[in-house]
Amino acid sequence: MNAAKLLGDIRGWGLAWMLVLAGLMSGTASAAPVDLHRSACSATLPDDTSDARIVEAPYRCGAKAPTRGPDWLWLRLDASQLGALPAGWDLLIDQTRFDRIGVLIVGRDRTTRYSLSYAELKEHWTPGGLLKFVVAQPGRDIRGLYIGFRHIDDLSLMRKVVARLGSRMNGADVGWLVLAGLFAGTLLSALLYNLVIHAGRRPAFQRWYLLWVSVALVYGLIWTNTAALVVPGLVGPIAVRIEFVLVGLMVAAGNMFFFSVIEDGVLPPGLAKAGHGLAIGGAVLGVAAAADTWLPPVPTDRLLNYDIAATSVLVAWSCVVAARRGSRVIWFYMIGWSPVIALFVLRLTRNLGFMAQSDVVDMGTFVALAFEALVLSLAIADRFRRIRLELDQARQRREIDLAETKTLRLAAQTDFLTGLGNRAAFQQQANALMSAAMPFSLFLIDVDYLKDVNDRLGHASGDMLLCHVGSALDGIVRAMADVRVSRIGGDEFAILCPGSVHVETMLAEQIASVQGELWHPRDRTRTLSLSIGSARYPDDAQALDLLYHNADLALYTAKRVGRGRYVRYDPLQSGLRDLQMAFAGEAEQALERGDFMLYLQPIVSLETEMVCGHEVLLRWNHPVHGLMSPDRFADVLVAERIGLRIQEHVLELALAALNEGGEALGVVCVNFTSAQLAGPRSARLVLDRLAHHGIAPARLCVEVTEGVMLDRAADSILASLRTLHEAGVCIALDDFGTGYASLVHLRDLPVDRIKIDQSFVAGLDETDGGTLPIVSAIIGLGAGLGKLVIAEGIETQWQAERLRQLGCRFGQGYRYGHPVALATIADADRVMDRA
Repeated sequence: MNAAKLLGDIRGWGLAWMLVLAGLMSGTASAAPVDLHRSACSATLPDDTSDARIVEAPYRCGAKAPTRGPDWLWLRLDASQLGALPAGWDLLIDQTRFDRIGVLIVGRDRTTRYSLSYAELKEHWTPGGLLKFVVAQPGRDIRGLYIGFRHIDDLSLMRKVVARLGSRMNGADVGWLVLAGLFAGTLLSALLYNLVIHAGRRPAFQRWYLLWVSVALVYGLIWTNTAALVVPGLVGPIAVRIEFVLVGLMVAAGNMFFFSVIEDGVLPPGLAKAGHGLAIGGAVLGVAAAADTWLPPVPTDRLLNYDIAATSVLVAWSCVVAARRGSRVIWFYMIGWSPVIALFVLRLTRNLGFMAQSDVVDMGTFVALAFEALVLSLAIADRFRRIRLELDQARQRREIDLAETKTLRLAAQTDFLTGLGNRAAFQQQANALMSAAMPFSLFLIDVDYLKDVNDRLGHASGDMLLCHVGSALDGIVRAMADVRVSRIGGDEFAILCPGSVHVETMLAEQIASVQGELWHPRDRTRTLSLSIGSARYPDDAQALDLLYHNADLALYTAKRVGRGRYVRYDPLQSGLRDLQMAFAGEAEQALERGDFMLYLQPIVSLETEMVCGHEVLLRWNHPVHGLMSPDRFADVLVAERIGLRIQEHVLELALAALNEGGEALGVVCVNFTSAQLAGPRSARLVLDRLAHHGIAPARLCVEVTEGVMLDRAADSILASLRTLHEAGVCIALDDFGTGYASLVHLRDLPVDRIKIDQSFVAGLDETDGGTLPIVSAIIGLGAGLGKLVIAEGIETQWQAERLRQLGCRFGQGYRYGHPVALATIADADRVMDRA
């Protein structure tokens, strides 16, 4: 920041302050308020005293009023001074501490009485630290004016009772608000400036200064009642008690700042210890002065003022000593703090009764505080910091070197996003376990659908998901001895779990407990899904690379069979992986030879058992392995190039069968992958093929699973499904109930059919905790949403009857027929036609 510009700003601000203060002082003088405090006479009366008794009570003038007691302390004010005030004048009372406040106004025509607790003063405050009561009667009609306090702390602590011309916001109020606004803006600027310009570890004197500025800012806003604009109840006794605490903290922070900013060895140790003692005393006495309910208010108030006076004397003497010993810092301190100390001495003199009440002292206090904040913020930011750096250069260099070394060492093994160990930490921990010949289990955990979160919600939400998973895993392993978790890749975590197989099982159960846990990105709710694989050293591998490979195979299997689950490594998985790779290499030739065939399974009405449609099922007639279902070559179907060609081949065969079979096949359901539906022209290509074969769109049903809709191209897939639905193609949600977000998809997708997964249908036979409630709920949900519900996997007459009773209208399964080759159905249709 340019120092010349800052100094110019300071000069400009100083001129503005002087102009504002001059305007405020002149505005205050022109208002000509009436001072009623000097005319006050007091009387102590019971709680239930009537208005007449208050007026007729014997009041003592000039005598010391009694301290806090169980009764009311009423003050009689000289109403003869009010004759020049028109109707609607303001009665202003200095804020003090009490349980209730009463105001009795005896007029020519009527008597008005207020009685309010300090919790009811929200509408009776005015800027300048005063309580305000608006009197409707003109001053010439007032025959008596009385103010009462129940359990007042002490009358000597109330220093101001004023009557003035009334208005919603007069010149004095505006002056206080302008002063408070400039004061708050200045201190906030100083605070933010000092926060921004410093990086790294802050010296002690800077921390004490920031505390002092913060406390002074809050004190100024509360003292002037400006804080009541935001917190209306922060006035009256509550504000006074907080002010005592803040004054004590200001004394303590200012004192600690002074003795920490002076160069080491300049001041005698005795002065510094005395200063620290007065700082502690100021903080304690501030709290004690605020505790007027338990402690006598006058002594604690006096002790706090004496502590302030002692602090001022000690600081002044320390300034003399420091200046004589050649301190350079002391001159900056004296320039910045001299106006503040001078104004606080004036306030102290007034508080102790040696000087008359004056708003100029209060206003000047806040001007001095703002001036100090501006001057010392620059001094601290520049001069103080450089001096301390010169004096402590060697020590700080050592500390910085040590901190940088530690930070670099930590950063080299820490994941920047989650704070967990990274791949380097994982390698080091795994090698240490192997060197010690300690058996352990390696868990690899993959965050499912992270790409979908990044694509649909943004990378910030993806990072939030990774941090959520990292925090959950870290919370699990913290409860287990010697177990470590690391983030070793974009969406992959690794856990090293030393110990027996029993410990491995316990950890697997703990990780499984977070499956389906809710997390909330950007005001949305999503469920957590983790695919987990594990392998054990030395049982499954004796080298880290092979162990990692085997755990990765188990993880791959977990993702292949549906994600969101845990799979333990089995040697068969290696063979299956090799087999899948071999199938991928053979698929091209198999497609050319026509080895891929369609089988159809009927979909029937559960009421009539009449066939109303078919589901297309793919089979591979392999020359070596024979007829294979898709679960045997699942990886081939999702391969980047050949998988899409096979799926397009399936659609082509299905449409040709519809063309040849006519209405006998009914609606044909074809399973679609994400690759078939992603892209802006995907839906158009399907509709073009329908038109090419002369097939009505309503005779094709596109079946999709939740996994398809959670693909990274989910938005494009959803757009394709909507286009197909608008053209008349039926949309079915397959395997409903097995995923976490199926209900969300019912809301977002143009779904016509819901297919209940066969695992739920099979569970209908179970008597203890079966799936009957789930199936019933799905059928009811489908009926309520107007969806056609189809139950898959019906194998027994009992299941069919139970589904009918629950309201399910359609089903498929071995009870109604096994999948049959398309060619067989075509031959049967031709025989029927000849017959």
